[in-house]
Amino acid sequence: MLWPKAVKDRMKTGGDLEIVQSYPYRSACPNAVWADLVKDATEDIFIGGYTGYFLWSNVPRFSDLLRRKTKAGCRVRFLVGDPEGEVTRQREVIEDTALSVSTRIRITLEHLGRLGPLEGLETRLSAPEDAVNHVSLSVFRFDDDALVTPHLARLVGHDSPLLHLRRRGEGGMFDRFAEHAEELWGRGVPV
Repeated sequence: MLWPKAVKDRMKTGGDLEIVQSYPYRSACPNAVWADLVKDATEDIFIGGYTGYFLWSNVPRFSDLLRRKTKAGCRVRFLVGDPEGEVTRQREVIEDTALSVSTRIRITLEHLGRLGPLEGLETRLSAPEDAVNHVSLSVFRFDDDALVTPHLARLVGHDSPLLHLRRRGEGGMFDRFAEHAEELWGRGVPV
């Protein structure tokens, strides 16, 4: 009664409070958003994309930034698909692109390998039983912010939508996606 309908329609309430921004394509999310989220994270960075390779081209000096983050005590985790896995091979047939899924995963693993062993940096491959759940949903978490990409049928990640979420309390969308990512991480195979 206090607020006109026009104002109520524009205010966030309930479940959408955690949605900072939505993008029809992951590639529509500005590189500065990715870079700022990585730079601002102090405790935990979780890269849960099936390939994750694009971060080295989208975030300037990404490897150096990861080194600084781990040196400052930030936990950095990468969960990627198994480049030799059956789900990876199936996804390559579906996507039918020159830059194959297994190649994109190997690019990420190569970049991580070049970092050398870093205290606070961990890498795992999806467990075979979880790969189909991982390939269909990417979760990138930076402390209390997350970028989430539900992958659409035959599209590569950059053509799928993206949600920028910020944790506002317990049990919201942020927590639902974070719990999904932690479950996959828990069963992941160390690299």
